[in-house]
Amino acid sequence: MHQLRRLDDGLDRGEGLTLSIIDRRPGLRVGLLLTPPMLWLGAAYLGALGALLITSLWTQNDFTGNIERVWTLENFKTLFTVEVYRTITVRTIGLAALVTAVDALLAFPIALYMAKIASPRAQRLLVIAVLMPLWASYLVKAYAWRGMFSADGPIEWVLQPFGLNTPGYGMVATTVTLAYLWLPYMILPVYAALERVPDSLFEASADLGAGSVHTLRRVVLPMAFPGFVAGSIFTFSLTMGDYIAVKIVGGTTQLLGNVVYDNQGAANNLPFAAAVATVPIVVMLGYLAAARRTGALESL
Repeated sequence: MHQLRRLDDGLDRGEGLTLSIIDRRPGLRVGLLLTPPMLWLGAAYLGALGALLITSLWTQNDFTGNIERVWTLENFKTLFTVEVYRTITVRTIGLAALVTAVDALLAFPIALYMAKIASPRAQRLLVIAVLMPLWASYLVKAYAWRGMFSADGPIEWVLQPFGLNTPGYGMVATTVTLAYLWLPYMILPVYAALERVPDSLFEASADLGAGSVHTLRRVVLPMAFPGFVAGSIFTFSLTMGDYIAVKIVGGTTQLLGNVVYDNQGAANNLPFAAAVATVPIVVMLGYLAAARRTGALESL
């Protein structure tokens, strides 16, 4: 019994010594905390990207359909030399930029009202209202917009008295649908950025004789800029990789996501699909580098 008590005392002292060492070394504590998720990130995410890049350097036998593990840049040559793929790439980047701009224009007044005008109770209700669309299924929302843009849908019914028709399925429907889907991802970062703006800045701007427009341009927008950058990363990247909404409301419109989906599915050309999939990755890496150079991410 006495030996067991001494053993327990020794274990307690050992645990106390270990905790003391961890407490005295914040770097060790952070390392122990981040090592497991970083290992998972390296194995699952970076490993998958590495496999994607390797696969893009292989080719497919046109006769048998089998993948030939021979190193070649033929897939990238096809991607950059065939006119249709260049057009699809430009269209995808342009659509991502357009959706981001539309969401920024819609998100700013909503976020400004939530952060600086609404009462605390109304703020909570508005945050819930912004988050509620995220609780619904992606497919439900996309098919709801398909019904809106159909030939006998609500948009056609509203526009008919003015001699107009629904734009139907295509780029307009795709832009509206994606802007709706990703709008909460823009509102929340802008709201968080504006909420940190002290009210005293507005009072100081008014005391110095600045009008509402001047205050908005010189005070509010610069303070909200980090939120716009953070939100644009979500909206831009999600649009670049989307292919489901385009299948539902895009009609004959083709984006990079559709090319990847079609080549790894019906065409069964996995190497070329992997090569196409590297384009959004490279574009997003460039976008993140540009966003970092603005310094906006450091101020979040």
